[in-house]
Parts: sequence; C-alpha cells; structure tokens
Amino acid sequence: MRAMVFDGPGRPLVMRDVPRPEPGPGQALVEVSACGVCRTDLHVCDGELSHPRPSVIPGHEIVGRVVAVGEGTLGLAAGQRVGIPWLGWTCGVCEACRAGRENLCDAARFTGYTLDGGYAEHVVADARYCFVLPEGPGDAELAPLLCAGLIGYRSLRMAGDARRVGLYGFGAAAHIVAQVARFQGREVFAFVRPGDAAARAFALRMGATWVGDSDRPGPVPLDAAILYAPVGALVPAALRAVRPGGVVVCAGIHMSDIPSFPYELLWRERSIVSVANLTRKDGEEFLALAPKVPVRTSVVELPLHRANEALQALREGRLEGAAVLRPRG
Repeated sequence: MRAMVFDGPGRPLVMRDVPRPEPGPGQALVEVSACGVCRTDLHVCDGELSHPRPSVIPGHEIVGRVVAVGEGTLGLAAGQRVGIPWLGWTCGVCEACRAGRENLCDAARFTGYTLDGGYAEHVVADARYCFVLPEGPGDAELAPLLCAGLIGYRSLRMAGDARRVGLYGFGAAAHIVAQVARFQGREVFAFVRPGDAAARAFALRMGATWVGDSDRPGPVPLDAAILYAPVGALVPAALRAVRPGGVVVCAGIHMSDIPSFPYELLWRERSIVSVANLTRKDGEEFLALAPKVPVRTSVVELPLHRANEALQALREGRLEGAAVLRPRG
C-alpha cells in the first residue's frame, strides 16, 4: 500500500510503498477513506513530541471501512464505517484504566505516533478503539471530529457550566466547539492572532458573539477560557480575561513554555487545567451529540501525496477549519 512515512524531525514525509498490515487478535484492518491533518501531527513531525515510533505513519483522525478482522475481534464486521482516534490502545488493568480514566494510562499507545496511523491506504487498529460511525455525513466532513472534535468536546466539558467561554486560537477544534457551545446555550468569545482578518470572519460565521485579538481582554469577564493555540504566553492573558473562580483549560498536547506571571492573576480561585488525550466515553458522547447540533465542519480535501503541503499550511496558520487527506484521491 502507499503511505506517507515520517523519517525524523525537520524532514518532509516521504511517500513509500509499504506492506499492507494484517489484523491480529482483537484488531481490525480498515481501508482509509479520509484522514484529517491535526496539529498533533505537526508536533510529531516538528519533533515537539519525543520518541515517536521509528518510520511511523502519522494521522489519527481516520474514517474508513472495515476490510477484515482478526481472531476474537468483537463488535466489528467487514463493511462497517468506523472512526479511529488518537488514543489507540490502553492496558485496561492499571489504576487509571480501572477508574475510567484510560486517557491517563501510562502504557497507552497512540495512533500516528507510537502506532501507525491514517496517512496511508490501510491501517490496523484495536477494535476497542474504533468508533462505529453512522451512514450519512461524508467521510471528509467526519474526519476532524475524531480529534479536533473529541478533544474540543473534552475541553469544553472541563470548562464546567461556564456560560461565557473564550476560545483562543480559532482553527479545527475551535470551529467545532463553537457550534457545540452555542447549541448548549453558551456565549462564545473568540480570540485570534492580531491582524488575522480571515480568522475573525471565520469565527463570526461559526457563531462567535465577539471576536478580538488574543493579546487583549474581551469585553466582559469570562467564566472559562480554552486554549487551542499552543502558545504558553496566552495562559497569563487568559487568566486576565477570566473572572474570579474561572478556569483556563489548556487543550493542546504540546505548548511553548508558560512565562512567569504574578500570583494575583491566579488568586481568587482561578485555576489552570490541562486536557490529556480522550476516553472512549468522550467519543461515544460527542459522536452522539454532533448530529443533534448539527456540527458542520469546514474542510479542505487534498490527495495523500500532498500531506506535506497540508502540514505546512497548518504550520503557517493558513487553514480555515481542517485539511483532510484522501488516500485514493
């Protein structure tokens, strides 16, 4: 099969012919229809996440069809449309797994990082971590839901019952979360890079109540702020923007260093929390909620061999919504 392979930080992905994988016990072989390009893929390719599997195939916002299943695989059958997310395997027996916090499993493996992912024509996945998808929405439109949507949903849940929610960095995750937040009756305040007129217009189209520069406070105190931009300097800025008792949620897997800031910004029971991975429960809840909103994703489709172009566009902030690769496009 054809696949885009990661050979090390700073190097472009390389198209190669590699052996098609075979499903082992408890696994499914999936023919990839679409794979979203996520900022986490960028962190892997730029060397900001250490110790990827050698010559790994990136990609973890995967939509495809089951081709075959391995021995003892339950719950999946050939022909089913499935989604494969970032969290690809957990031990199931550690304290975190037994407590329903499998996202914190120390032995966890991750799609497109320590397991081969979806920048390929086929992928093998643990059947426990495949979500059966309904027929209807297009494969490309569904792909961003598998990470931008899932992590976005988890970060919104960690904002609690906040009514006024600030979103810092208006890309793939924020444009999905804005729709969910509005559906839930929340007000959305979008914070974008100064001078980014395209992002301002995009946020307003997605239902933001207000849009402004990320280095300035909003028009009213926020109940919560969610950071999707991996910029540590935004943490103190967000603390200034939230009311006493408010929360700042750091939603990325990687962030530049957070600069020092006066304790006064944190005082009066403001808090900072991070989001780590996702759970299957997150996936089940969000994928059931999305059609009720209904969530509409903004995507740019590209053939698989243009993966490096998609990553560069994401790196430079030139994407509105999400890029999605089509292995057979």
